[in-house]
Amino acid sequence: MVKVALVSDLHFDVNHQELDTVIPAHVAWLKQHQVGVYLIAGDISNHFAQSLAYAERMQAALEPAQVRFVAGNHDMLHDVTYDELGTSLAPTYLHQQVLDVAGTNWRIVGNNGWYDYGFADNLPGRDFATWKRAFWVDGSISQPQSDPERLAAELPLIQDQLDLARDAGKRVLFMTHFVPRREFIRYTDDNRFWNMANALLGSPQMGELLAKNQVETVLFGHVHRHFTPRQLDGSWYYDQAVGYHNRRINEWTQDDFASEWRQRVRILNLN
Repeated sequence: MVKVALVSDLHFDVNHQELDTVIPAHVAWLKQHQVGVYLIAGDISNHFAQSLAYAERMQAALEPAQVRFVAGNHDMLHDVTYDELGTSLAPTYLHQQVLDVAGTNWRIVGNNGWYDYGFADNLPGRDFATWKRAFWVDGSISQPQSDPERLAAELPLIQDQLDLARDAGKRVLFMTHFVPRREFIRYTDDNRFWNMANALLGSPQMGELLAKNQVETVLFGHVHRHFTPRQLDGSWYYDQAVGYHNRRINEWTQDDFASEWRQRVRILNLN
């Protein structure tokens, strides 16, 4: 049995946390709980260099345990290009990569994911791309194609990885940042901004792909709503986001970052 720890949306800079303080505490807790794999489903910080530094320093301190992350939209805001995100930037970066969990029959498949406006199909005819550039943080992220095209490029790559896992007889834990199921989207009658933002949260196509391939376990992030783990179409979905705590927004249930991180980390036992 290998213990795998799941978390996402640490947002170190928004939460005013320093890596030199955070890393020793995280390492000590993960070692105490004998975690063999530590997975972070994106939005570690607003700078890819800092996000990568966290993962690499955690990996060095936790050896022989494995640390892996995918990039969320916030990780993509600075210090990295679209083309670089599609390469093997570091051993800890799992986008379009896999990790076989030693001593088990499990394979972790990683993909950053993206969105295609499918969760805002209740708003026909809207120009989501223009709205995004005007009002959403992702408007500053450079890419060579539309948002639906960006997601469409990833789906066959994910299918290829799932085919390889099936052919190898592997059970799959899939890690992505963006929301894969409509059940985790909030629709409202009194918040037009949020209904537009739903377009940028993920894609129902991702959930359909995971269901078709009978993926057993899915870790995602991006929404900070602290969902209880839920089984849908045979797959268990985990959203272990830490989220924001600042003068404008408080999504935490604990009083400090260390306590909130411990509260949000979920450990699964993989046999």
